[in-house]
Parts: sequence; structure tokens; C-alpha cells
Amino acid sequence: MTTSPPTPFEPRLRQLATNYRWCWDPASKAVLDRVRAAVGAPGDGHPLGVVNALEADDWAALAADDDLVAAIDAAHADLLAALVPAEAPRTIAYFSPEFGVSETLPQYSGGLGILAGDHLKAASDLGVPLVAVGLFYREGFFRQLLAAGHQQEWYQAQDAASLGLTDTGVRVEVPLASGPTLARVWRADIGNIPLYLLDTDLPENATTHRSVTDRLYSGDQHHRLRQELALGVGGARALAALGIRPATYHLNEGHAAFLMLELLAGEVAAGRTMDEAVEAVRPRTLFTTHTPVPAGIDRFGRPLFEAEMSRYLRANGLDLDELFALGVLPSDGPDRPFNMAAFCLAVAGRANGVSKLHGEVSREMFAAVRGGSAIDSVTNGVHARSWVSSPLQATFDATLGHTWADGDPEAWARAGSLSDDDLRAAFAPGRAALVDMVAARTGTKLDPDALTIGFARRFATYKRATLLLTDPVRLQLLLADLDRPVQFVFAGKAHPADGPGKHLLNQVTEFAASSASHGRFVFVPDYDIDVARSLYAGCHVWLNNPVRPQEACGTSGEKAALNGALNCSVRDGWWDEMSDGANGWDIATSNDPDPVARDRAEAETLLGVLEDEIVPLYYDGGDTGPSPAWLDRVRRSWLSLGANVTAARM
Repeated sequence: MTTSPPTPFEPRLRQLATNYRWCWDPASKAVLDRVRAAVGAPGDGHPLGVVNALEADDWAALAADDDLVAAIDAAHADLLAALVPAEAPRTIAYFSPEFGVSETLPQYSGGLGILAGDHLKAASDLGVPLVAVGLFYREGFFRQLLAAGHQQEWYQAQDAASLGLTDTGVRVEVPLASGPTLARVWRADIGNIPLYLLDTDLPENATTHRSVTDRLYSGDQHHRLRQELALGVGGARALAALGIRPATYHLNEGHAAFLMLELLAGEVAAGRTMDEAVEAVRPRTLFTTHTPVPAGIDRFGRPLFEAEMSRYLRANGLDLDELFALGVLPSDGPDRPFNMAAFCLAVAGRANGVSKLHGEVSREMFAAVRGGSAIDSVTNGVHARSWVSSPLQATFDATLGHTWADGDPEAWARAGSLSDDDLRAAFAPGRAALVDMVAARTGTKLDPDALTIGFARRFATYKRATLLLTDPVRLQLLLADLDRPVQFVFAGKAHPADGPGKHLLNQVTEFAASSASHGRFVFVPDYDIDVARSLYAGCHVWLNNPVRPQEACGTSGEKAALNGALNCSVRDGWWDEMSDGANGWDIATSNDPDPVARDRAEAETLLGVLEDEIVPLYYDGGDTGPSPAWLDRVRRSWLSLGANVTAARM
């Protein structure tokens, strides 16, 4: 902790560093970066760590800089103006197993968590009366190392206080079969949105109970079931203990399904039958499904479910057979496991997929749970201020006005007035930063002027990270072109238990390390939010080639588009509804029932688009790009997509 003397601005600076609004507010970030620079602190890491490390001499030096103190005071005043009063009611409770707010708060694994983090930031900007609930994973999600091209995992212990979390003093009971378990409730401030995170790592708990919230998406089915009890039942009890009485509960994926269970238990305790309890809970619940494939849904077999849940059900007067019937999906087969998504759909009053196509897929998947039209769709968006590079934000602010980040169509209509010189100047820092990041992490020096294509996402098999490698000879010819150079930057993680996903990752790293790559195909390890931002700001093209229609939304392409990258994608997820033939490129899909033949056909199509359309357009009229015709297409992308891909619109 600090050994500073009393200074008038110390608590203000500390609040700026603690509230995660610095992730997206330019003024707050600028002030905190100035503090880093003034004391010679590293440019990465949580700003609270910098503040906590300040010594008396550092504080004295900061206090002597009148301009900096004035900037701290102004940024703090702006923060207070953005916050709603503490006593204001929080009428919406948003439950999610992960939240991707910042790389400095590693409580996320991928798209689901990033979406949740963007949801909170947009809610803060818009003044939505929302409160969020999740778990605090003491070791977060895994960090990725490469050993001979193979993914290795390691975990890093997290200290809640150093991440800006405060102990609310609230403890709630999580009802495990092996005995009651206490969970501490931490609070993180995301702008004016309070995020409450439950943590079972308490000395009064048994060792096995302390590890319930150890790691995100780790362990066996029993461990996962216990984590989801902590999230759903424990989370509902945390809100009650905090005196928060939401009118609406929003469940972000089926991992939070046991929230429904606790709500039903409350209604049954009030004397209602199960059917009456469902009808009472339905009007105040909303469920968002993100999963277009059955394998991605949590399902628990009857023996495990009964063993872990019976104690809780008996204590709350709930009938196991009645409850289990709500969570059975006939398509899951004769074992009839408890399907968490099916349970949410059976109880929730509203449900949505995360793109129009995903809504269609979900209605088909869950037709046996609820009649088709009950599942609507709300296409995901991204929090613009979190993802657009600082130089490009400044250009947008100057030309489009400050409302572009809120999805204002009138602001985005002015994107056509951005000149080629404006764009080249705004893009150059991002290109240079990407080159530096890749060099630091891989030792490979990329060309900042060469056409750069990015691919970064979870290495699940359906995302087909190796589709380009289907025709290695043709890919090598593309990479070997000295006159019109093309370079690829790949990143992403495979789940530790996903053997096929790890195999794909290994194929990518092997190719990157081979002479066939010509030093123009690189894999960046340890993918996180910081790496992602660098890729979005530095790539010219964003590649997405999943097996259609298995991509629920795929918001990485939206972030890239806001940064001026052009999408080259299968017509899946958000791109299916927003591609207009002129704002990017489509990869035509094959109807061949043989997966190998299908992948071969789609790889040939992709390589053809690269060779015949993308590369010539980028180098149109010269040996360096991007060409004026390319920048015209970037403007066309912003005009059609800018207002539609923001979290504010969502």
C-alpha cells in the first residue's frame, strides 16, 4: 500500500484507478497514463497497481504538477457526473458466468464474456439501471504458453483488492450436497454498473468447497454443477442480502440457470404449486442463448443432478421429478439429462438468440421446449469506445461528432467525408503498434505497409482455423509474392480439455514456424483483450470461416469493422444479416454433405477471393497500400455497419 502523505487529490486519483471506466473513457485513461509516465511506471497492468506503488516522493512530484492535478480533478468530476446516485434502484439483474471488462481483470475466456463486459459498459453509458452478478475465479482463465508449437496452460493467482474489487462484507450460503458453503461477495465498479462477484475461497470453508470458484470453465461435470449453483442460487441470495430487489432478471446463457431455481423456490415457499411458480417467475425473466450447437450446452445426468441437488430441493419444498421435467430436451437422447438451456427456456418469459440467423437456429433446436416463435433475436453489438484505437477515435470525434460510439446513424452518415489522408494518418499508429506487438511476442518483424489479414478466436473445430491450410501450395504462393505481399496474424486459445481444438492450433503453429510461411504467417500466443485490440487496430482484413450456421454471432468482426478492417467471412452470425456485397467479402458456402469435401470447396473459394479480389484491390494502382479504392470500401463499410454493430444499438 502507499506510504504517501495526505494529498487532496489522492482519493480522487484512487477512485479513477479503481473504477473500470478508465477502460473506455479517454480522459480517465489519459490522466492515468500521465501518472504512469510521470513516475516511470510500465505502460501495462492495472492502474491501481501504479497508484498503490507510489511513494512519498512520487506523490510530492505529482502534487507539484499543477496541470496534472487539474486534469485529475477534471476527470474525477466527469466520473462523478457519470455515476447514478447510490440509492437509485437497480431494476435489472444481469447474470453471467464470465465478464470480459479488461485484460487486467481476467475473468473471461472468450466471446460470451466479452459480450457481457461490453453489455455492462454500454449500460453504464446509457444509464440503464442494471446490476451484474458473476463469480470471482481466483485463478481466472488459463494463460497460454507454446512448447514446440503445442499449447501449454498455466494459471495465475488473482488478488481481488489489487484489481480494484471491494469486499462488500456480505456472505451468502451456497447449498452444496456435502454441506453449506459460504461465498464472499466482491464488488467491481464498471462505470456506474456494480458487478458483484462471488468467491468461495474463504478459510472457514472446507478445502474442496474453497476451490468451487477456483478457475473459469475448469474441472469435471460435478465441479461445473457446483460453480453454477454458486452463480445462480448464490448470486440471487447475494442480491437479496445486499437489499437489491430487481424487477427483471437477465440470464446470459444457461450457466446461470439455477437463478431460476432460486426464484421458483421463493414462489413455492409462498404457497404456490410448481406450475403457479413458473407462471409467477416468467414475467420477470429473460434468457439469452449463445449456443447454436447442442454440444455447447451444459447438461447434467440424472444421477449427478439428484446427488448434488436433492438436499437443496428438499429444503425448499421442490419436487425433483417436476423440476427435472422442465429441463429435459427429447433430442438429448434416452439418458434425458437436465439441459440448462432447455430449463431456462421453459421458465423464462422472453428469450433471444444473438443474431437473426441464430434466432432461426435456436427456434429449430428448442422447438420441443417452446413453440418456434417464442425465441426472438437481438444481434450482438460491441462497445465502440473499448475497441476502437485512440487515434481513430480522435478522428471520428473530430469528423463524425462524439455520438458515433452510441450508434448514432447521423454521425456515421458523415463517415463518407473522411479523406484518404485522414484515414492513412489514423491507421498508421495501429499498424505500427501491431508490428511491434508481433515482434515482441514472436520475434517476427512484419511489414506495416503489407496487406495484413487477422484471424483470432477460440480454437473450436467448427471455427476451422486451418481452412487456409487445406491448400498449402496455393497459400504458399500467396505468401511468397514479393510484389504484392500478404501477411497473416493468427491468435487464439483451445480449451484445455479440447483435444481436437489443440490439434488445429498445433497445425497453425507448425505452419507458422515452417519455411513455407516465408515469415508472413505468424501465431501470437496468449490471446487476450489487449492482443485483440492490437489486431483490430492493425489488420486490414478480418477473416472468419466457421461451418455455417454454427457461429452464433461472432463479434470480433464487428470490432475489426469499427477499426477500418474489412470483413472476409462466411455468411454466418452477424455477417449474414449485415453483409451487402460492398462492405466486405463473402466466402460462399458449400452444400456438400461430406465435411472434407465441403472444407476443400470453401477453402478454394476463400483463396480465390483473396487472389482475385482482396489483394488486387489493396494494391490497386501502386506497390504499396491501401489504395484509394480500398479506402473507398472502408468508408462504405462504416456507412453500412457503423451504427449497426454497437452495443448501444444492442
